[in-house]
Amino acid sequence: MSIQEPALKMPGNGPPGRSFIGSYLEALSLVERLHRLLLDVIKDEFERVGVLEINAVQALLLFNIGDNEVTAGELKSRGYYQGSNVSYNLKKLVEMGYMHHQRCEIDRRSVRVRLTANGRMIRDTVAELFERHAVGLQAAQVLRDDGIEEITGTLKRVERYWTDQIRYIY
Repeated sequence: MSIQEPALKMPGNGPPGRSFIGSYLEALSLVERLHRLLLDVIKDEFERVGVLEINAVQALLLFNIGDNEVTAGELKSRGYYQGSNVSYNLKKLVEMGYMHHQRCEIDRRSVRVRLTANGRMIRDTVAELFERHAVGLQAAQVLRDDGIEEITGTLKRVERYWTDQIRYIY
């Protein structure tokens, strides 16, 4: 799916600047493609090291949990995952032995999960992959410290804007 430039009109402002809308839609498309590409890169790394039973989404989930003990609700509230998606993947990771799970003593409906030794190995593999990429991006001069900080700051501002749109408009 590719995002295409619609014929938009801004209320009270006449036609929007085509260059900004075009760049915005290109950025949205790039974010979408980069996420899919990240999952492909992770998948390829696990194929390279011979770990085939886990998919890229599950590996990224283990990486994001790290050394924490969390609930599915906490992962959703952090904005990492959708509800049914995270629940399904957590269940599969527990079944495959990558995570421990335990019912919360206070709220018996809630289940807390943490990584097993196998889960920590997966997390470490992803962390090493990301570290190699960070070193490679700097060595190839694709990104410098100020460039990555600018990208991160910009993406955080877009995230806040979108979050505000969800919270306050609807």
